[in-house]
Amino acid sequence: MTLDQIDRRILGVLQRKGRISNAELSEAVNLSPSACHRRVQRLETDGFIRDYVALLDARKLRVPTTVFVEITLSGQADEVLEAFEKSVARIPDVLECHLMAGSADYLLKVVAENTEDFARIHRQYLARLPGVAQMQSSFALRTVFKTTALPV
Repeated sequence: MTLDQIDRRILGVLQRKGRISNAELSEAVNLSPSACHRRVQRLETDGFIRDYVALLDARKLRVPTTVFVEITLSGQADEVLEAFEKSVARIPDVLECHLMAGSADYLLKVVAENTEDFARIHRQYLARLPGVAQMQSSFALRTVFKTTALPV
């Protein structure tokens, strides 16, 4: 299925205001409410809209520290990669894990309360990940820009 301009406008609005009513959405994209509802259902069915979520405030939840962790594994065998990926997916403080091309094999985005909390996460989880040969952590000093909206 290809997306037309109306589909793209619907997706753009929903990425910014996921709780918008169908009536407000239809007005925002200049479409009748019933036609808008059918399009949203089609976008959900076809997998363009994967889910609806609430974006939480990390500071209010007392995990304002973001740490990016570069991990190099001891090998590239499928078993090593699978064991690492299965283990890292179980760490509650890891928000993202990306298999990388370049100097590191994986890049993790980790949240913590502070440096002491990250030290606990490192001891309790990261240092015990299978197949890790090297690990380098970088603390974000300030978030300059952050979005979850994909370009549509």
